[in-house]
Amino acid sequence: MANHPRYAIYYAAPPDSALGWLGASLLGYDAYTGDDLPFPDVVKQTVPNWRDLTQFPRKYGFHATLKAPMVLASGTTEAQLVTACESFADGVRPIPLIKPVVDSISGFIAVIPEQPSVELQQLATDCTRAFDSFRAPLAPKDRARRNPDRLTPRQREYLDRWGYPYVMEEFRFHMTLTGKLPEDDRKLVLPMLRERFSEINCELLPVDRIALFRQDGPDSRFRIVEHFPLNRLCQEARYV
Repeated sequence: MANHPRYAIYYAAPPDSALGWLGASLLGYDAYTGDDLPFPDVVKQTVPNWRDLTQFPRKYGFHATLKAPMVLASGTTEAQLVTACESFADGVRPIPLIKPVVDSISGFIAVIPEQPSVELQQLATDCTRAFDSFRAPLAPKDRARRNPDRLTPRQREYLDRWGYPYVMEEFRFHMTLTGKLPEDDRKLVLPMLRERFSEINCELLPVDRIALFRQDGPDSRFRIVEHFPLNRLCQEARYV
């Protein structure tokens, strides 16, 4: 059976922003261009096995999930999904504004909001609903990959309804920087990543765009097809 591409709606920092460049260089991959990037020297010196620790997130690029990867439903096309992204981005909505921090989340290290954001939660919920008509039903093997027996009843309900367990109130915004790490590795890596993050002085982050990512096959990396700035109802922050 032929492999079908998968698509996802993610937040991705602009390619010319300090945050976007930091995340791409730490992962060693630029999802905008599809290029491999060298890791920062200080990272390689501090953590010699950094390539191995970032193998998992490198495949996806530096991002935060808003609509999880999906195979397109029968009768839908990439061009139609692009049009839907454009329409979604044109809608008037408050732009979520968060204070980003680097911390551990479920054993991974990621950029996360210091405090919950109602606007960010709403943006993720809107993405979950708005693009679901493009999602093919979840294949049994993909459902099994989510380890449903380890999920809560509500998460299993969301997995079966939306194809992803971490939606609605279960959603947690995170821009992953590492794979899942043992505690000893986290104790070494977390201070180093916080130091790198502090250097870009990213005190406020407007989540002001969505990006359409495509993965051509199971072994391929995700790459950005197009990104779409959100219609700005209110925003005073800027990127660094």
